[in-house]
Amino acid sequence: MSHATTLPTATTLSTAAEHARQADTERKLADEVVAALTTSGLPGHFVPRRWGGAEGGFAGLLDQVAALAEGCTSAAWVGMLWAAHGRFAAQLPEEGQWELWGSSPDVRIAAALMPPAGSADPVPNGWDLSGTWQCVSGIDFADWLLVAAPESYEEGRRIRVFAVPAREVSVQDTWDSTGLRGTGSHTAVVRDAFVPHHRSFLLADLMRGSEDPDLDRCHTAPAQLAGGLLFCAPALGAARRALRVWSRWAAAKATGSGRPNHDSAAVRETLASASARIDAAGLLLERAARRADTEPVTELMVAGNQRDAAVAADLLAGAVDRLFRTGGAHIRDGGGELQRLWRDVHTVASHGVLRLEPVAAAYASVALAGTEAADAAEAADAAEAADTAEAAAPASAASRPR
Repeated sequence: MSHATTLPTATTLSTAAEHARQADTERKLADEVVAALTTSGLPGHFVPRRWGGAEGGFAGLLDQVAALAEGCTSAAWVGMLWAAHGRFAAQLPEEGQWELWGSSPDVRIAAALMPPAGSADPVPNGWDLSGTWQCVSGIDFADWLLVAAPESYEEGRRIRVFAVPAREVSVQDTWDSTGLRGTGSHTAVVRDAFVPHHRSFLLADLMRGSEDPDLDRCHTAPAQLAGGLLFCAPALGAARRALRVWSRWAAAKATGSGRPNHDSAAVRETLASASARIDAAGLLLERAARRADTEPVTELMVAGNQRDAAVAADLLAGAVDRLFRTGGAHIRDGGGELQRLWRDVHTVASHGVLRLEPVAAAYASVALAGTEAADAAEAADAAEAADTAEAAAPASAASRPR
């Protein structure tokens, strides 16, 4: 696997930035941005090499998405998901992968896996799929849709993932969020679509990952190992951009006094605090991405990566909050860039994957269980040593001179 960083081209970044305000206002990405994302390599980032994809790493994608988010957070979010969903689709049987990528790896795949919805009824050679899935980012421009639905006939109702061509999907305009407005995360509806066996796989296989030594790391990693850090990547880029926008105001002269805005102690403190928080968040995400790319997968590492992503999101939201509160009145104008970035970062940080409370509970259950096991082993060793000493004591006493 190549871990080299491929940053967005100047054209892709400038196109995204040029249309960022339009995306926020119109609640969709401009056609020019969709075209730039499609040719940027993001849809094919995790696509297997045999289909022309890059089989790239998590660290490289983190850097690319964060850089793109400095131009437009919504574009970065959609591009990140198109990349991640290529990794999911690589779970399909060979014939299903050929159907998706036989002509090109640059296929735009939207997805709605959590929570599962709808139902899949068995029919000859496949399933009859129906359901409604909410918050499907980039669905308006997708070529394919991955959805999760329970098998209707199985005891325990196993959850399967189904690949459905976009032409068989109806879209309901339901996305009108505070932030990430340009992602077009609308509702997808599928009615009685036939899905052949080769376009489906078990969700559990994706969630737990694989130990197949012939597969690249990006196709064996469990879903939760890198999900959080990739979701947080757009917020990292948006926060970095917010700091630059705010810093221009801080360096400028105040109206009336003619003195630099940073003459204020509060402004200087905000600069130090916010920049440190953003740097710290970046370091947490970069470390998590390196672990996801290279280190042996353990339950503790997965929980640690989830923890780092949630804490990073909290740091970024706190940083942009501080910038927003300290900036001058006009920097917070309704049509201004800073307030849009503030909304975007908070929307990313509110995603369920990045909420600290459930992530902290999961991390504590794993980390503290390890501590309890270590304490139990230490106690057992101490008891064994005591028993050995007690057994040796009579022999020592018998051997003493009388």
